[in-house]
Amino acid sequence: MYALTDTFNRFFDSEKTSGLILIACTVLSLALANSTLGPTWLAIWNTDLGGLSLSHWINDGLMAIFFLLIGLELERELYVGELSSFRNALLPVVAAAGGMAAPALIHYVFNAGLPTQAGIGIPMATDIAFALGALALLGTRVPPALKVFVVAFAVIDDLGAIVLIALFYSGDLSVTHLLGGLAIWGLLLILNRFGRVQSLPIYLLGGVVMWALMLKSGVHATIAGVMLAFAIPFWTSERDKPSASHRLENRLHKPVTLLILPLFALANTGVVFDGSLLSSMLDQNSIGIMSGLVVGKPVGILLFALGALWIGWCVLPEELNWRHVLGAGMLGGIGFTMSIFITNLAFAAQPELIDASKLAVFAGSLVAGLLGAAWLAWVGRPVSDAD
Repeated sequence: MYALTDTFNRFFDSEKTSGLILIACTVLSLALANSTLGPTWLAIWNTDLGGLSLSHWINDGLMAIFFLLIGLELERELYVGELSSFRNALLPVVAAAGGMAAPALIHYVFNAGLPTQAGIGIPMATDIAFALGALALLGTRVPPALKVFVVAFAVIDDLGAIVLIALFYSGDLSVTHLLGGLAIWGLLLILNRFGRVQSLPIYLLGGVVMWALMLKSGVHATIAGVMLAFAIPFWTSERDKPSASHRLENRLHKPVTLLILPLFALANTGVVFDGSLLSSMLDQNSIGIMSGLVVGKPVGILLFALGALWIGWCVLPEELNWRHVLGAGMLGGIGFTMSIFITNLAFAAQPELIDASKLAVFAGSLVAGLLGAAWLAWVGRPVSDAD
């Protein structure tokens, strides 16, 4: 039987809780936006604070902390997790590549040459919290190895989304500010690798300065969170005390789960349903998003994983079979947080297109989640228990 570590179980429980809270916040925001309080509710997030709207501070400021946590989780996976072994990492890495390529291709087929082509990255993302929340509801119906596989490919998926944001969803570039941010990052790396500095406040202060420079550089400021994560000292358990990276990751889980992601959901899911918005579900962009999430994700993950096995690059863990991989691919179609985040960047200053894209993300993610949960409830029992 595949054994899960205490660290993984804590991470799994945190993400499961996050998914449930996100659902509640999304339902609340949609209900308020479509009630008599709608105009007031939407106006709250446009409140000016120091020259930026409240939603801007959440999306560019607080979400940098979310990306810092993503970076710390990725760092842990690379050092001591499922991605630390080349043999173990190859299957989820290849699966994640397929899960990003196929949805992007589907969206491109529907939107090539159109203004909505910029939304190609929207269906590429997987929401770890919702995917693990769906697995948690299935309990012992799914083998533990499947939970590890989903976490591993979803973390790689997040890395792909981060790279996508940095390369294709940045504004006009200010080389001076960008070089300044990179210089701060380089200094933090030197303090870590050569100075052996362990003080978290020094890294966090440097991270704030790096964030401010990235904000002015044109490269999306949240990237500073991921860069900071890899500058913070990490070491494995053979030392006397947890590393700075490990301590910070543990401290960030609750604020991110209970404050930052709920605020993001409240600020970004207030979509007002009307006739024109509902009709947009038949637009090329919406079809590309929904089909990318519902069809592209499972097809890409399954085909790339099958290809890697056929070539001889990797093998399936003992408890898994290809029905599990297909089910995991279906759950990978739950985009939500990262998909909404990319939507805001892809169609900046186009509120109608943003709302239409969000509605497509909601619909695609809901269908993908229901299909994945139903499929795994039927076939997801451990191989050893199968008929």
